[in-house]
Amino acid sequence: MLTVGSLERPELLRRLREGLTLRTGPFAYRIHSRCAPVADGLATLYADFEVEAPGGIADFHVHVRPVRGPRRWWRPQVEFRLDQHSPFLPLPADHAFALLEWGMNWCLASQANHHLLFHAAVLEKNGECLVMPGDPGAGKSTLTAALMLSGWRLLSDEMAMIDRDNGLAVPLARPVSLKNRSIDIIRAFSPQAVLGEAARDTHKGTVSHLRASPASVAGRLIPVRPTQLLFPHWSAGAATRLTPVPKGEAFERLASHAFNYSLLGRLGFELTAALIDGCQCWDFGYSDLPDGLAALEGLRS
Repeated sequence: MLTVGSLERPELLRRLREGLTLRTGPFAYRIHSRCAPVADGLATLYADFEVEAPGGIADFHVHVRPVRGPRRWWRPQVEFRLDQHSPFLPLPADHAFALLEWGMNWCLASQANHHLLFHAAVLEKNGECLVMPGDPGAGKSTLTAALMLSGWRLLSDEMAMIDRDNGLAVPLARPVSLKNRSIDIIRAFSPQAVLGEAARDTHKGTVSHLRASPASVAGRLIPVRPTQLLFPHWSAGAATRLTPVPKGEAFERLASHAFNYSLLGRLGFELTAALIDGCQCWDFGYSDLPDGLAALEGLRS
């Protein structure tokens, strides 16, 4: 199997110029770019990921490229394109890899409607599968990163994908997006954490991405049934606490994090209801990361 990490840099750059087809879970992205931060980010964070043979079929054809005109030279900017569509405003050139990550998420959120999609992290260990929706500032990504670095298998940081046919969570295992203080927290938590270059002064502040663990990438084809639904919330000085959430309330809260619940109509309702029925549902408050991880290790369905 050819991986990103097995490509020498000249070959990686050549393939990106011509279109490098990267497989993440059930999807293949053909990535076109001449931007050095894109090559650097892929080499650091996607080293274990499979590269498809040239000429194969890709689900998404994406480009990260310099904008034309004066902005190519003066305060250079880059743009993301899916085919001929550009869903975002251009960003500074040194944000190119972060723009690729956001664009790849957008492709799934807007196009992958053969799955039920939630803005949530998904992890698995010993058959227990956590689905963790997160509001901004709730600490979802920090908790996700720490769990993965503690031996949990990452299925996804940003996108819970539920198979419409069997209700299983589908793995993606792409890098975990960390912001601001979370970057230093995770560096201190695990010296083994591999983080990419930080993109500063984005609309989310400073952003860096954490490499998915080898075990998470190795399990990229193994779906799992959700067993625990957690609504995490970090608060300074708070005691670690798991509080049961009534299933009716959990349904409403989870549906508010869905990308395509309304689009799927009755099927969206039935899939969400089945997910809730199969899970224990919790509010999870914490401030101390090791204490919080210990509490989650004790969850049993």
